[in-house]
Amino acid sequence: YYGLARDMGARIARLGLTVMTGGGPGIMEAANRGAREAGGLSIGCNIELPHEQGTNPYVDLSINFRYFFCRKTMFVKYSEGFVLFPGGFGTLDELFEALTLIQTGKIKRFPVVLFQSAYWAGLLDWIRQRLVAEAKIDPGDLGLLKVTDSPEEACAIILDCYCNECWEMREEAIRKTGTDPGTSKK
Repeated sequence: YYGLARDMGARIARLGLTVMTGGGPGIMEAANRGAREAGGLSIGCNIELPHEQGTNPYVDLSINFRYFFCRKTMFVKYSEGFVLFPGGFGTLDELFEALTLIQTGKIKRFPVVLFQSAYWAGLLDWIRQRLVAEAKIDPGDLGLLKVTDSPEEACAIILDCYCNECWEMREEAIRKTGTDPGTSKK
């Protein structure tokens, strides 16, 4: 997945967005590397753990955290979207934290993209067969997730949501002030 994550990081950077990862090796390094190579800003939110690696060499700005909840706050507060590659408990923790906060309206909605459909298929089946079927979540909550195997599609999902959000904010500003913030015209 390293090459795909590197490509994803570069594409995100070329959209003018910052790439923020956990700052470690592997997939995180690949995304940071892609962003830096494309001339974008690459941030690493590293967690202080015993026997844990340092920040990867492709991070422009490293922020160290002692606690996971602080790091997750940084991720969800400053994200325009999540692209999650195959990972372990940490990846799942970040996924479900973001989904819960979006679902409950505690944070603004942003796209959550699961990359590599075959990897996530079992989890998505379980969500449908247990959480939706047993009415633990609303069937519409599945719409909080997007799944793709394509870096191009992942970028399109993020850009579409970002542009729609900007459009909605612009429309709200016009309603409130009578002025278009993009042109300063009434």
